[in-house]
Amino acid sequence: MSRPRDPADLAAYYDVQYNARASVEDFDQYPRQYRALSDQAHASLRCFRDVSYGPGAGERLDIFPAERPDAPVLLFIHGGYWRALSKADSAFMAPALTAAGACVVVLDYDLAPAVTLDHIVDQTRRALAWLYRHVAEFGGDPQRLYASGSSAGGHLTGMLLAGGWQASHGVPDSVLCGALPISGLFDLRPLLDTHINGWMGMDEEAARRNSPAFHLPTQKAELVISYGARETAEFARQSHEFLDAWTARGLPGRFVEAPGRNHFDVVLELGQQGTPLYQSVLRLMEL
Repeated sequence: MSRPRDPADLAAYYDVQYNARASVEDFDQYPRQYRALSDQAHASLRCFRDVSYGPGAGERLDIFPAERPDAPVLLFIHGGYWRALSKADSAFMAPALTAAGACVVVLDYDLAPAVTLDHIVDQTRRALAWLYRHVAEFGGDPQRLYASGSSAGGHLTGMLLAGGWQASHGVPDSVLCGALPISGLFDLRPLLDTHINGWMGMDEEAARRNSPAFHLPTQKAELVISYGARETAEFARQSHEFLDAWTARGLPGRFVEAPGRNHFDVVLELGQQGTPLYQSVLRLMEL
């Protein structure tokens, strides 16, 4: 189905297209899977839990160190449309990736509608800046920082890639070596007239300010982008248009297919050895 031109029809179209939960049967199974697999990771792996990256009560990291020193670091940012989930649901990739030699860090941030998207974006940036200064204490290499996230986490990953914020947080423009946003949102303007904005409360200025598509960087970070083949047309369009804009600037980027996957199970591939996303994140981190 192509996007309608009439504004009223377009708003209704976007409301359906961005209703990720309605795109799958039995949505509730996926948060249960995330938590069960994350609980297993916490039970089986060495982990530094609830490490503070800022003064807020929710500004905490769980750090799963690699067995080897000076390991590349993957910061994972959970989805949930900025209002759900937590780091407790987000460690499912840690066993497979630490076994491959990565240090895995999962992030908590405050949730909407209690806070604005500007606040959440700033939290993720402060977390990355904290890692740059401190991850060596946990065996990670601050010169090899990478980020990934799904859905809203893919959006926040895009905002870490964005240019213009690094100096104010005391990090170099090249602080992030590469990123793998999955099913991300890179232009938030289509959300303004959807049910999602009922809890986000964005106006057009806030949507543009927090859209990675309008803040492309100049540094040579590598972008790997993906979404599930069974996702809606809008999630596919967002990913391809962001990747096209990225490579048009001469920045390195590539697309990874995820056949048979939907909006919620595609991210599980990060923790499944041999899958396209797992292989892609290892290649990204040169493991």
